[in-house]
Amino acid sequence: MNAALAGARAVGLDIGGTKTHGVVLGEDGTILAQVRRVTAPGADGVVATAHEVYEALRRETGGAPTGRVGVGVPGLVDVGRGMLRHAVNLGVNGDDLPLRDLLTERLGVPTVVENDVNAAALAAQALVGADDVVYLSVGTGLAAGLVIEGRLRRGEHGAAGEIGHLPVDPAGAECGCGQTGCLETIASGRALARAWPTPDGPPAAALFAAAAQGDPAAVAVRDRFCWGVASAVRALGLTIDPECIVLGGGVSEVGEPLREQVVHQLRALGQGSPFLASLELADRLSMVPQHYPVAAVGAAILGRS
Repeated sequence: MNAALAGARAVGLDIGGTKTHGVVLGEDGTILAQVRRVTAPGADGVVATAHEVYEALRRETGGAPTGRVGVGVPGLVDVGRGMLRHAVNLGVNGDDLPLRDLLTERLGVPTVVENDVNAAALAAQALVGADDVVYLSVGTGLAAGLVIEGRLRRGEHGAAGEIGHLPVDPAGAECGCGQTGCLETIASGRALARAWPTPDGPPAAALFAAAAQGDPAAVAVRDRFCWGVASAVRALGLTIDPECIVLGGGVSEVGEPLREQVVHQLRALGQGSPFLASLELADRLSMVPQHYPVAAVGAAILGRS
């Protein structure tokens, strides 16, 4: 077990727009308990849901954790002040929300709040056991968490790793950020759902299944999607040059077929460039194990650190 996962028992909460996922980590890094609840919208709803999950975890494990509770949330987070803003998926807009203080008061224990992708990056680092790690989250959106020399890199405005808003196609779709042709309009769960709408089940699973059966339309959509993910990996490799790049997020539940196709696209990108090929980006790419609650585990690591 990697040392970053081991330590005193700890609680981590991953608060998302649809669900709040809580875990308790044992001293050896084992997940002792997991609880999921639907996230109620707005500041009051977020805090109430977090409290519900925390109390359920306490009941399941027979007591309170040691130290702080770590919390991962989408949006821009001022870690030092414990403030959250522009978390649209949570129904939190506009002025800073003192989420850390609200949670500390409601849970009755100290809390620390971090961006959810950054929290997940800590768990990804622990899984691969390297000091320089990029965690690329391919979920509803597209974003990266950066761990450089063992420390999170957040950036001056908390925007480090916002790779999804890198424009790559001037003739592409308008992005929610206001730019045109961003990577997120190609390589994200939202983009995939638009390109391959399905009435039942996750679009990613349906797309990859249809492509595996040889559907030409599905193959074309899959290849463009995986080209977008590979382009994000390339950009991160050229700017950060990390030891490891770990894929995660909701779309990664497709599993090994996603990694294989992204590797294929990375090798294709390097065919015309000996320089790019020499970076061996495909060989640095791995995935979070399927169904592993990487953001919640990362939040627990954060609270324990």
